Order: sequence, then C-alpha cells, then structure tokens
Amino acid sequence: MKTVLHKAATRGHADHGWLNSHHTFSFAGYQNPERMHFGVLRVLNDDQVAAGKGFGTHPHDNMEIISIPLEGDLEHKDSMGNTTTIKEGDVQIMSAGTGIFHSEYNKNDDRDVKFLQIWVFPNKRNVEPRYDQISIRDIAKENAFYQVLSPNPKDDGVWAHQDAWFHLGRFEPNSSDTYTLKKEGNGVYVFVLEGEVEINGQRLEKRDGFGLWETNSFDLTALTDSRVLLMEVPMALEAIG
Repeated sequence: MKTVLHKAATRGHADHGWLNSHHTFSFAGYQNPERMHFGVLRVLNDDQVAAGKGFGTHPHDNMEIISIPLEGDLEHKDSMGNTTTIKEGDVQIMSAGTGIFHSEYNKNDDRDVKFLQIWVFPNKRNVEPRYDQISIRDIAKENAFYQVLSPNPKDDGVWAHQDAWFHLGRFEPNSSDTYTLKKEGNGVYVFVLEGEVEINGQRLEKRDGFGLWETNSFDLTALTDSRVLLMEVPMALEAIG
C-alpha cells in the first residue's frame, strides 16, 4: 500500500471576502506542483460563500463536477435550463462535456453556505452535457459507508463518466467499517468532514486528506463522532478520455 497525507492546514487558501475557499489541490491562485491531482481527482475545494453571494455565470467543459453541500442552500442555474437548489443531504453532478455555462449562489440572505466542489477528469470527452441531483437521505446509513456516486446509472447515487465510486459515512466513536476497492488500479482519497478517525494506524482530523493506492481494502475506525467522504478514482491518467 502507498499513501499520501495532506493535513488540513497545508491546503491552499483564498479569502475573497464573499468566498472563503481551501484548495486540497492546485486551483486558481494556489499552484503547487506536488499537489496537482490524485489520479483523476483534479479538484477538491472546501468553499464557504457569504449570504446572498456566489459565482456568476461561467463556462466548463470536459469535466465531471460534483457538489456536496455541507450547510445551507446553494442555488444552481445552467445553460441547459436547470434552476435548482441543493442543500445538506443532496449530491449534485454536472457532466460539462462539450461545454456548459452555470452559476451558483447562496440562496439565503442570513447565513453562509458551505459545500465541497469536486472535479474529476472524465473517461469520455465531448459528451452531451448532463445535470443530475439526488437526496441521499433515503440511502444514508449509520456507522457504515454508503454509495453516492458510481459509473452506473442504475446504482445508488448519481453517476459519472469515469470508473469512480464515492461513499459517505457517519460514525459514532469506536465504530468501524472496511472499504473494499471496486476496481483494480484505483486508489481512494479519504476526506474527513468532521471528527477524528484512524486508518491503518494513521490518525486523521477534520479536513485532513489521505490518499491510499496499491491496496485492495482498508479499515477505518472513528475516534470521535465523525463524518467521512471516500473518493475512489483511477490512478492512471490514461483513464482520462
């Protein structure tokens, strides 16, 4: 097994007033040649947007873009005609494909919105743009990981144009679960949303990131009340379409 540890305090940081963002990987003004990506996982931004503020209309192409709200309500509008609101307990995906324009705003005037913005390189280029969102409340489990993204439209969660599987888990102290990778050659990037956990002797705290590859499975044990996101992705950039 190979691993890489990214402590929360080592992430890139940008405070624009209306936007407070932490970058696990190089993004915008934060450029670190040793932190460009983890396999096909290209962006992991931990964003906090001020009340009533947001990202104006801007373009994307050939990227799978996943948003996971952690607090508050985020309003999404795009050039496909979608106008939706996503909130904690939802997962959103947008396949940018041949090109799409969209905007994201904090729908509330009295509180911040916090969400993860994740970019994954697709395994197919120039696909027809696509949008989807789901509520994960009906599939959520306690003290176990549950799937929120996969390559299969018929599986639980949203689906992506990539051999990637995302899982969330909420754990009580001293509870544990084993994660078995879905595909040979993939790795898993673990991101601790809340609490403290341990994986194979490595202690991880809130907003720490931990990548594992060249392994078939690993065990996670919660040391406190914890919430964790697992992102299994191909490690070879040849998996990019």
